[in-house]
Amino acid sequence: MKDQLFGKDLNELQEISLALGLPKFTGKQLADWLYKKEISSIDEMSNLSKKARDLLNENYEFGLSAPSKVQVSLDGTKKYLFPTSHNKFIETAMIPDDERKTVCVSTQVGCKMGCLFCMTGKQGFQGQLTAGEIVNQIKSIKEFGDVSNIVYMGMGEPFDNLDAVLKSLDILTSEWGFAMSPRRITVSSIGIIPAMIRFLNESEAHLAISLHTPFDEERRKLMPVQIAYPIAEVVNEIKGWDFGRQRRVSFEYILFKGLNDTPYHVRELTKLLAGIRCRINLIRFHPVPGTPLESPDEETINSFRDQLIAKDITTTIRASRGQDIYAACGLLSTKELINTGR
Repeated sequence: MKDQLFGKDLNELQEISLALGLPKFTGKQLADWLYKKEISSIDEMSNLSKKARDLLNENYEFGLSAPSKVQVSLDGTKKYLFPTSHNKFIETAMIPDDERKTVCVSTQVGCKMGCLFCMTGKQGFQGQLTAGEIVNQIKSIKEFGDVSNIVYMGMGEPFDNLDAVLKSLDILTSEWGFAMSPRRITVSSIGIIPAMIRFLNESEAHLAISLHTPFDEERRKLMPVQIAYPIAEVVNEIKGWDFGRQRRVSFEYILFKGLNDTPYHVRELTKLLAGIRCRINLIRFHPVPGTPLESPDEETINSFRDQLIAKDITTTIRASRGQDIYAACGLLSTKELINTGR
């Protein structure tokens, strides 16, 4: 199987060029064709000689792959299903909101983390996505030219595939790549501290941490990662970090009925996050088969938000989108795995 050009960074493209006996500047030309032009084959790289294109075709594939399915919600949200090199599937969501179009990308096939509320985790871990497979989720959708924001909040734990995630961020933000502002990109994690520190050092994208409860025992039941990386240690590490005026840190908080939606949780969240300039994003829970968890009613959700705002914590309720097309991440790919017997 041939290696793929799409997903290579500039240094790699320059090395490929030299290895094939081509000038080093060919690497910059390749980056320009891969990330700035609307082409899908090596033969379309018209400023390369025929010899160069033949050499590239002999050794490499272009590397773009189209989604195999798309579901469209009544609210305009789309869920794209992409086949992977592991003979499995990943999901990518495109969420329109007035002038914004946000793409939610996956970073792994399945997930190792085993969070109680997550359908992706119930698939188990099935493989890492390459940087090319991550960026392909953006480049290969119909809305590519109109994408305003990117969130790494799809299938998988980004910090468990950090090399590929950082490389994909480099492709998205570098001048030789897509030249997007890192301030339009957010990477969400459950809080793997060593990888989080490396991410903060090597990227300028925003950070979002999945919190869901301030209490150790509750979080252990919801998220096994709490055993290795307690949320208090994650937050303490963040407190020691200078994010500057432009970079943002936020905390994702899925509300579960009767579990983490009380005034007691508000008080502990206030203590835990004291001193951090941050935002809490409250998320309604979308039902997942095989879990006893439920979402609170709207009155409880609004009250929880208002209590946090009263404590001077910027808090928003994320709008639920795509509920008619398997809103919870992992449901669509799980359905496709069952249908195809994979």
